[in-house]
Amino acid sequence: MLMGIITTGIVSFTLIGVNRGYDPGFASIWMKSWVISYLIVIPIILLVSPSIQRVASYLCKERTYATQNE
Repeated sequence: MLMGIITTGIVSFTLIGVNRGYDPGFASIWMKSWVISYLIVIPIILLVSPSIQRVASYLCKERTYATQNE
C-alpha cells in the first residue's frame, strides 16, 4: 500500500504540474487528483498483482531450470 501512495503521489504531482503549472490552486488540485488516483489504483493493484506474480514466478522457474541443465 505504501508503494501505491508514493507512486500515485509522484505521478499526480508531476502530471498536474506539467499540464497546469504550479499556480496558487496547485496544492488543492493535486491533493484531489492524488486521492482519486489512489482510490482507482489500489483496487487495480490488488486484482492484477496475483496474476503478475504467477507469470513472474513461472518465468523465473523456467530460467532457473534452463540454467541448471546447461
